[in-house]
Amino acid sequence: MLPPGSRNVLLLAASLLFAGLSALPQSFSPSLRSWSGASCRLTRAESDRRCRAPGQPPGSVLCHGRGRCDCGVCICHVSEPGMYFGPFCECHEWVCETYDGKTCAGHGKCDCGRCKCDAGWSGEACQYPTTCDLTKKQSNQMCKNSQDTICSNAGTCHCGRCKCDNLDGNRLVYGKFCECDDRECIDDETDDICGGHGKCYCGNCYCEAGWHGDKCEFQCDITPWESKRRCTSPDGKICSNRGTCVCGECSCHDVDPTGDWGDIHGDTCECDERDCRAVYDRYSDDFCSGHGQCNCGRCDCKVGWYGRKCEHPRSCPLPMEESIKKCRGSSTLPCSGRGKCECGKCTCYPPGDRRVYGKTCECDDRRCEDLDGVVCGGHGVCSCGHCICEQGWFGTLCQHPQKCNLTEEQSQSLCESADGILCSGKGSCHCGKCICSTQEWYVSGELCDCDDRDCDKHDGLICTGNGICSCGNCECWDRWNGNACEIWLGPDYP
Repeated sequence: MLPPGSRNVLLLAASLLFAGLSALPQSFSPSLRSWSGASCRLTRAESDRRCRAPGQPPGSVLCHGRGRCDCGVCICHVSEPGMYFGPFCECHEWVCETYDGKTCAGHGKCDCGRCKCDAGWSGEACQYPTTCDLTKKQSNQMCKNSQDTICSNAGTCHCGRCKCDNLDGNRLVYGKFCECDDRECIDDETDDICGGHGKCYCGNCYCEAGWHGDKCEFQCDITPWESKRRCTSPDGKICSNRGTCVCGECSCHDVDPTGDWGDIHGDTCECDERDCRAVYDRYSDDFCSGHGQCNCGRCDCKVGWYGRKCEHPRSCPLPMEESIKKCRGSSTLPCSGRGKCECGKCTCYPPGDRRVYGKTCECDDRRCEDLDGVVCGGHGVCSCGHCICEQGWFGTLCQHPQKCNLTEEQSQSLCESADGILCSGKGSCHCGKCICSTQEWYVSGELCDCDDRDCDKHDGLICTGNGICSCGNCECWDRWNGNACEIWLGPDYP
């Protein structure tokens, strides 16, 4: 026989169990299965009826299409972000409206996909106060975007908060200042968002793999492997972890999608201009503390300044003009455009590369290399950027043999361009190879058909002196990038 205290405990436990069962959804019946894995006591029709939302006709979707029906009970799935819940999987915790990055604007609670606003607030996201103590001028000022436009001309201002124009109820215009218009993502031909091959964010399409275009309307014509290779940055990361690779091209993630110009840029998003600013402000031009030039996220400091952001003055007994004069030497640029001038002395770069040297960095042995990195064609030695050829060879890169085993006819046939002109009329033919005229320094190419003046310049130098001009395009040396090879991707300069 149980003592009186034990009987009271058992009675309390039994009452709590009964209360818990009565609070369960009507569709849940713990007695429909005797044990786990047993057959269901309900008929299929009765099981489906219990899993169907009230008012839904027979044959309609069960559990709102967000779960499976197991003997009259909805088992909600979680294959999508967030979580489905409720007796019929009708609720989703992430579907409540947000305002200014806050669910229900911070003035309500999310209840099964709808905001229940606190007292004094209203709206789908509880963003509007029921009473307004602002003047119209104060209200409009709070509704202005960064371009000083009220609600981006895509909505009206209500007590300092924008109500976006969505007359048809599709909610394609949104944002704190109505700055996002997803109507820009609609394909004119199919009326699908991003052509059905991507997702729209703030009026911009982010395409699925294999698709590209402003509205994801074009299918990629290269393999996924080739696409990944083209998007791989020098540090081995896809788009430098700052962008999305679409069909071999990087779409860089800007800090502000409504900005006019990207702080993150480059073929593989390798450049981040924010690194050049002491205090980041995308609408400020305060690069490198005002004492240098921002070059792909790195500061090239002016004479007399140093530091990662050129924030430290460097003491030097020489006036700036005298310092630059000493660094210039016989060149037109300080340090021959290949180094930094500091108090009359040149520090050649790239750092650690012994191929660039000299008092004014006048020697650049990289100029002795061809596109494959072979020095003087394997037939000579390099001295201060000039090839000294072995006996029997000549040319700027010792690429031409003095003796030739071809007949004159055979030789000239190899030097003719498609129009039948020998070396494009800008050079002479020797042993089947064109030797371009030295009087026109810019003429180059296998058939003297290229113009090196088409190559980009930086600081007055073709390819900035950091690459080879190959038929109008700069082929940059290792760890240099940019149209003019002006961007250094290696470690910081010393």
